[in-house]
Amino acid sequence: MTLKKRFNDTGVCLPDRHYMVDISNKIAKIFRMIEQGDYFTINRPRQYGKTTTLQTLNSLLKESNEYFPIRISFEGIGEDGFQNAAVFSDVFFLLLNQEFKSLQKTDIVTFLESSPVPDRIDRLGQWISDLVKNIGKKVVLMIDEVDKSSNNQLFLDFLGMLRNKYLKRDDPEQCTFHCIILAGLHNVKNLKLKLRPDAESKYNSPWNIAVDFDVEMNFNPIEITSMLKPYVDETGIEMDIDATANSLYYYTSGYPFLVSKICKIIDEEILVEENRKTWNNDDIKQAVNRLLKKQNTNFDSVIKNLENNNDLYEIVKKITLNADKVEFNIYNSVVDMGIMHGIFKPTGPLVEINNRVYQELIYNYMATDFRIKELLKSQISAYDHNEYYLTEDGNLDFEKVLLKFQEFMKKEYSKRDETFLERNGRLIFLAFLKPIINGKGYDFKEVQVSEEKRLDLIVTYERRKFIIELKVWRGKKAHEKGVLQLSNYLEVQGVNEGYLVIFDFTKKSRKVYKQERIVLNQKKIFSIRV
Repeated sequence: MTLKKRFNDTGVCLPDRHYMVDISNKIAKIFRMIEQGDYFTINRPRQYGKTTTLQTLNSLLKESNEYFPIRISFEGIGEDGFQNAAVFSDVFFLLLNQEFKSLQKTDIVTFLESSPVPDRIDRLGQWISDLVKNIGKKVVLMIDEVDKSSNNQLFLDFLGMLRNKYLKRDDPEQCTFHCIILAGLHNVKNLKLKLRPDAESKYNSPWNIAVDFDVEMNFNPIEITSMLKPYVDETGIEMDIDATANSLYYYTSGYPFLVSKICKIIDEEILVEENRKTWNNDDIKQAVNRLLKKQNTNFDSVIKNLENNNDLYEIVKKITLNADKVEFNIYNSVVDMGIMHGIFKPTGPLVEINNRVYQELIYNYMATDFRIKELLKSQISAYDHNEYYLTEDGNLDFEKVLLKFQEFMKKEYSKRDETFLERNGRLIFLAFLKPIINGKGYDFKEVQVSEEKRLDLIVTYERRKFIIELKVWRGKKAHEKGVLQLSNYLEVQGVNEGYLVIFDFTKKSRKVYKQERIVLNQKKIFSIRV
């Protein structure tokens, strides 16, 4: 019986089991690098399709008479495998032997098992030459999960040996792998190594012959449609494929795990619960909201990296909450860390949060983290009573929400330090809002880098949509321009009423808490100043 295909969000994607994006263009670019005999690292964040890419390359190379692929993984080796050169060589031999046996290459297995295990890295290099000569083809070595050993000097010695053999590859006695592909989180080309727990971190270049890997691993909208079309054909599900692909890209920026995960939630949860065969415009939004409420290893990794690095946390906070510009400089260790872990992406001269799903994840995390800390200092929980903010028909009265927030700010924060308020004003509002809409509504944020450093919120509650803009007071002229921008934004969103929260940090008006009703271009805007 043929198994029903599904969207896959864990492990390797298999064409006969999973709906997959057509990555043939990416594979073709990588294959050209193999043909050129390049050594390189596929260094991308977790769950970015690295292992699936290696498997696809492995299958393609097996079909060729010119190449002999060897694919191994350093997953699970542990520190014991790097005690000394002899132990490492023995582990390396074992991994190769398992691969050759799975390929049923008995002649190579015989050669391997009859060879003495080298006890030094240089002798391992000579043995590699003998192995490659014995195989008689262009050998492509692929090593997955190299990060498991990248903090080990012996591993660097191994890379250094491969580098030396590469530089002497025209010497018949230095016969070596035609191409080596390492896959992992780090760029091994410029590995930052810590030799001992108490040692100072330092940079090493054990593999500086590696070429840059510039293949775009994100899925673009056209590639996403290549996954959706077979799904529609095989299931009979109705959808506007192009619009769905663009919407998926809008929220995920093509991050492979997120694209598949959102599709999986819609297919296996939302459609099943509602017993329908059509994807509608709200499904992706609802799937994103569900995804953000669930724990997964991908999100765990993002939060862990923020919690473990205060500098990274502060830069992320500046970008997401304060709409500050952060220059893209790969030599800045914090920026480099954010890009390596997939939190940042370079956009022209600046860095941004990788995708809108991560933006929401980070907002929610920071708001909750802030709320927990502030509960110990203020009476924020006294303003949580959801029923106070509801209309008679059970919907949300957002004017009441803003007026109560204004009251809260006046009572609890009027005497707080100005610097604290300027840094945390938006975060206070998000922490205040979250329990009010929790359960029946959700909010989505858009940072607008401008003179006023706007943060736009779209809150949905019981199928109603509320547009709220948070901004810093920068004077009357900037304010009038901002009101016009909000009016235009309301038009784009198809609503007639909007809300404005102005954080005024000028000393002159610090304790003036105003409300204002504005009508512009037939749009009604209710504004508060705190």
